Amino acid sequence: MFLEKVLIFIIFLAPLVFFHELGHFLFARLFGVRVEVFSIGFGPKLFKKKFGDTEYAVSAIPLGGYVKMFGDDPFTKDDIPESERAKSFTHKNKWARFWIVMGGPLANFILAFFIFFALLIVGERIPEIKIGAITTDSPLYLNGLRTGDVLVKVNNNEVYNPSDLMVDGNTTVSKLTIKRNDVSMDLSVNFLGDKFFDEVLKAPPFLRKPYLVDANANRFVLSAVKGQVEFKHSLEELGNLENVKVLYLYPIIKGEDLSADSVKVDLNAGKEIPVSYKDLSALVLILEGQGLRTIDLMVRSVNMGSPADKVGIKGDDIFVSLEGVKVHSFEELRTKLQTIPKESVVVEVYSKGELKKIAVTPELSTQDGKPVKLLGVYSFIEVLKTNFVLTKSKGLFSSTAVAMSRTWDSMKKTVDGFVKLLTNQVSLKSIGGPLAIGKVAHDSFNTSLSYFFQLMALISVNLGVINLFPIPVLDGGHIMFIALEIINRGPLSRRKMEIAQQVGLSVLLMLMVGAIFNDVTRFF
Repeated sequence: MFLEKVLIFIIFLAPLVFFHELGHFLFARLFGVRVEVFSIGFGPKLFKKKFGDTEYAVSAIPLGGYVKMFGDDPFTKDDIPESERAKSFTHKNKWARFWIVMGGPLANFILAFFIFFALLIVGERIPEIKIGAITTDSPLYLNGLRTGDVLVKVNNNEVYNPSDLMVDGNTTVSKLTIKRNDVSMDLSVNFLGDKFFDEVLKAPPFLRKPYLVDANANRFVLSAVKGQVEFKHSLEELGNLENVKVLYLYPIIKGEDLSADSVKVDLNAGKEIPVSYKDLSALVLILEGQGLRTIDLMVRSVNMGSPADKVGIKGDDIFVSLEGVKVHSFEELRTKLQTIPKESVVVEVYSKGELKKIAVTPELSTQDGKPVKLLGVYSFIEVLKTNFVLTKSKGLFSSTAVAMSRTWDSMKKTVDGFVKLLTNQVSLKSIGGPLAIGKVAHDSFNTSLSYFFQLMALISVNLGVINLFPIPVLDGGHIMFIALEIINRGPLSRRKMEIAQQVGLSVLLMLMVGAIFNDVTRFF
């Protein structure tokens, strides 16, 4: 598993690094600069081969790469013999040096464009962007959205990935196209800037399969269709159906894998449940009146030596209440547990049909820097799998136009994101390092190849934009020096360049340390 993640990370990152360095290389050769080393990766060279003046290498640390050009050190500019200066980077005019430096970020933008173009002209397999569970006081609900709605367009712009939900800070989201129960509809909404994106993030599409259990841990499935088990509706979506008078309950055949796309049930032993409800909470209370609870309240497994294990809580036990107050979901149990100041708490569980009161002392742990109380149990939760949509080819001209639009839009969103970071609108904790990139690369690869390449294009744009920051040691820093030369009407003094490089290196190291620190605290 670890080797798989490392391999996917390398497959993801290597093209981005290769094309960035290729951009520098091609412009250097175009302007007659000798390239001494073209390396993918840093550190010790695992493989190297020299062709002409250039040594091509693959190095051990796959987190970047470099192009070593002849005469790229401005501090040794005067030491280069007159006969060699035609091939020296520092002896080229400002226009040539600008394009050689700009070649890397430009190559990243071009790579992103071609990835978007290829996906559009071939057709994409993309996951639906679905709204998770929302409450009646949620801004999403008040604007007409409901649990399970699929987002199709935002302000008439098609949604292909979560980043398409983001708009510029001063832009209003006024119109949404959604799909509800396979029916498309338009909604007039009012969200300022990226507040819409923030609200969607609060409702992740972790929607539970409509599984229920009774006091004896017998499993059932709830359906809105008589004589049929379908996972079209999650439990949350069933709770938001309107004008429902009857739901159908079917016992699941013992031994069935509840994580599968379908399960076998005993249709002959099914029963009708008359219902009248307005939301999920009301539906859950009706089901509890029938002696049924949502399956996530059932214990899947218990950690050995955990607080739950010490007091005898076992797999298939079903939580009923905490400190005498009924709980209706595992998430509610976990949330309420954090609010109880007592060291020991009393839980009620059904264990093989018998209702037991058990005193348990939660274990204190730390997650994301915050103290958390844990019982040491895993929930028997099962969520609906993501639905995928196959898009048709947009044709040559439309694919070109949309790919250009996506690339430009990605560039604007990247710049906007860093502006918010600098103005403290976004926390520094949101910065991710190589582990974060590796995780999203692995997750997107296992989700869809279209998603994987979409993410690759977005990171390519990010890499290009970041390299244009006016920080010495980055490409943008070199461009800044060229601009200062023009303003100064001559090269900067050695002392000024040394100070600028030291400051730039310090800023870059702080960002890298911050990103790695966030990775460590997030994943370990």
